[in-house]
Amino acid sequence: MNDPLAFIFARGDLAHLALFSWASGASSLLVWVLRELVRSNRRFNDFVAEISRLNASFGGGR
Repeated sequence: MNDPLAFIFARGDLAHLALFSWASGASSLLVWVLRELVRSNRRFNDFVAEISRLNASFGGGR
């Protein structure tokens, strides 16, 4: 692991390494946020469907 880092430091590509790290982190965060949004929407849809079933069982679904 030290050899690739030494090569990067020797060539002065530290800015490229920092940019790659930032872009990788930002992309990972975006993927995580989108997955959580999908899960949240699914839970909300389940909640609304359960409320609808509850209303229908109490005779509220005219």
